[in-house]
Amino acid sequence: MNKPIWLARLLTFGVVLETLAGLGLLIDPAGGVLVLLGASMQGSGVVIGRIGGGALLSLGIACWLARKTPTALASVGVACAYLVYNVVTCVTLAWTNVALEGGSLPALCASLLHGVLGAAMLGALLQDGHDL
Repeated sequence: MNKPIWLARLLTFGVVLETLAGLGLLIDPAGGVLVLLGASMQGSGVVIGRIGGGALLSLGIACWLARKTPTALASVGVACAYLVYNVVTCVTLAWTNVALEGGSLPALCASLLHGVLGAAMLGALLQDGHDL
């Protein structure tokens, strides 16, 4: 497969995944945490959840614009940011899942998904010959 097309497809997947997650957290951050971790969220946690939702929505918009020109330097920057986000999210959710008593299947699945996305993004960036 053409390397820029692979990167563009990963960015397109990021558009869908992060925009939906961001909108969900903006609308109901406590519900998102309940589904993902099986825990409640109140007070200032709701505010932080909405800020995170706005950040995910912003990442989705950046992926939307970057997917059209995956070889442009700015698009590579978005791809690198998406890589970092996926690695941090994978590790954070895995760590949280270990800390939770009994764990959470949705958190484990989300951790695995972000790990696969991070690995795929790293592979696409390295195959394309970008200096990271």
